[in-house]
Amino acid sequence: MSHSQSSHRAARSRRGRSTTPPKNPYELKTLTVPRGLLPRQAAAPETSGTPATGGPPPGSRAAARRAAGATGRRRRPAERPETLRRLLPRALVVAFLAGGTTAFIAHDKAIRLSVDGDPRTLHTFADDVDDLLEAEHQDIGRHDIVAPAPGTALTSGDEVVIRHGRPVVLTLDGERRQVWTTAETVDGALRQLGVRAEGAYLSSSRSRRIGPHGLELAVRTERSVVFIADGREYRVRTNAATVREALEEAGLALRDEDTTSVPPDSFPREGQTVSVLRITGSRKVREEPVPFRTVKRSDPQLTRGTEAVVQQGRPGVRRVTYRLRTVNGVKQKPRRVATDVVRAPRPQIVHIGTKELPTSVGGADHLAWGSLAQCEAGGRPNAVDASGTYGGLYQFDVGTWHRLGGSGRPQDAPAQEQTYRAKKLYVTRGASPWPVCGRKLHQ
Repeated sequence: MSHSQSSHRAARSRRGRSTTPPKNPYELKTLTVPRGLLPRQAAAPETSGTPATGGPPPGSRAAARRAAGATGRRRRPAERPETLRRLLPRALVVAFLAGGTTAFIAHDKAIRLSVDGDPRTLHTFADDVDDLLEAEHQDIGRHDIVAPAPGTALTSGDEVVIRHGRPVVLTLDGERRQVWTTAETVDGALRQLGVRAEGAYLSSSRSRRIGPHGLELAVRTERSVVFIADGREYRVRTNAATVREALEEAGLALRDEDTTSVPPDSFPREGQTVSVLRITGSRKVREEPVPFRTVKRSDPQLTRGTEAVVQQGRPGVRRVTYRLRTVNGVKQKPRRVATDVVRAPRPQIVHIGTKELPTSVGGADHLAWGSLAQCEAGGRPNAVDASGTYGGLYQFDVGTWHRLGGSGRPQDAPAQEQTYRAKKLYVTRGASPWPVCGRKLHQ
């Protein structure tokens, strides 16, 4: 045996006798292996020189090396169980780490994630789309789109697309509303919302990107409008905001007092027919009377039922301006546009009697006043003769009536007052004021 072989065997013998195993950072606890699980020792070769069946021929170099090895291994059977006891935990740790690495590689997935058109590739242990969204802190709202759908299982190489919804305040042909879109640009939003944009007016360019907070967008689509003006029909296609603008595009601008059958600043609708009204106008001023009002006041000096006009009313005067119009050659009804009072009216003041009137006059109460009234006026208190000079039950003239204390006209006084005044007249003049019917007083 050479010196190197002796040194190598001594070193191996010292390692075999060591009782303190080397420190293993992955070792969790000492593993005790039952004796029966250790491999059996191989039987020592015969020393008689008789070769074993199938072994190298005697005297060959291989036989010599085998004999030398057998000699060097004669002391190892006593050391092998202790060596295996130290090496087995290490082998288990290595196997555990190898299995964990295999599991690690098996669960790791390469996923392509695109968020609002920004793609990237990432490695993840997520089992499905929900796990991936949670791991990437992606909050999904009811207006957002995720493909494939949440809950779908993931395998390596899959692609997940997220489109966040953005609010768009859309004014489409004059109608304002809020909509949601996952498109990145105005053009994409119009296609997604189904808005016909050919020939339309857009308040923002089609290439403008829509930010997370959305935008306001006004769209006026191209419409067909019919104008009837000056006896002709004009059909135009326009995306104008008002009827007035569409008229200007058609070369039918409004002049002076001209207007249209719909408000000129209204929104022109698809298929709408609008008439242009050519208007010429003038003004006319004329004076008109202003009626006076009547004011009634109580007067204790007048008997009850008696009215006296103490101030005659006078109408006022006002100047009225009228607008005269001709629409498409047809005259319209004048319309009053201004009024100025030239002279204010003066009210008429009437006093109303509140004094109680006596009914008895000495020397005349016993007479047949009803018969006289029937003969003079047919018993009617408001009777007036054909000439308009005499009135009332007893046909007083106004002068006589006033001298007896009456006011106004006799036919306007109550019947009781007329009888009272007639009695006073009889006391002073007898039946002479009634030359024909006076005899009726004594029936």
